[in-house]
Amino acid sequence: MPTQPIRPECSGSGTAAAMDVSPFKPSLVKAVFRDVTSMYVSRSAAWAAASVTRTVLTEIIDGARRAAAEVARKKLIPGDLISAIDRNVELEVGNKWYDHSPTFRGLTGVLYDAEGVIVPSRQRGRSAKPSAVVGAHRFEAGVKKLLRSQGVTAVPAMVRDLDGIASVFLTDLARDAAMVVREGGVKRSSTVTLMMSGEPASSPYLKESLPALSTRRGDARTVGKDDVLAATTIQLFGGNLRQRALTEARKATRNTWAG
Repeated sequence: MPTQPIRPECSGSGTAAAMDVSPFKPSLVKAVFRDVTSMYVSRSAAWAAASVTRTVLTEIIDGARRAAAEVARKKLIPGDLISAIDRNVELEVGNKWYDHSPTFRGLTGVLYDAEGVIVPSRQRGRSAKPSAVVGAHRFEAGVKKLLRSQGVTAVPAMVRDLDGIASVFLTDLARDAAMVVREGGVKRSSTVTLMMSGEPASSPYLKESLPALSTRRGDARTVGKDDVLAATTIQLFGGNLRQRALTEARKATRNTWAG
């Protein structure tokens, strides 16, 4: 029987801090990775992925909270999510969820086949392997914890959308991290960098880090922290959100075990 990990309260302060930064537990993160790859996922990689997901969801919730606050409302509704994404294109993540959510229906466009006939919406069917959409409910507890941390609540439809976005985003992050391992580094990444009015140029951290992520060292069968950071640069195409996600992930994993 494998040795049980040290509990947060018994660890060093740095590790305890890392375990406090994300409501998405490593066991959940590793379960998502297992859905897309058979590679071993290191402890630091799981914490990095949890931290990045937390940063993204926190930013989305904050944007929705601001939209709701403009009409003196604390309970978030799906319309606040749309407003948040409209105001900040960086928040448009987990796009595969949009096809499954009534909130985004009509916003993603109507598809036509070669004969000009409307293609019906994707049918939900049972599959041998859980998809990001089927497994979205796993994120409900973490989403509600993030909502509470920002002093808001959300209607069930909004919680469902946040669940779905978190699940799809983390699944895509896991898939890209595995791709980084297989290909030996980042072989493809967006070159678009958003610059908002009054926003400073890219930080020295990003300028130094991104080239370093283009190649990797280490076990070709293990997803490590740096692989998750590299995947983050693929999933988040630029701007403040990517910078913040990378910075927070590095802080969260600074004192965690490599294995």
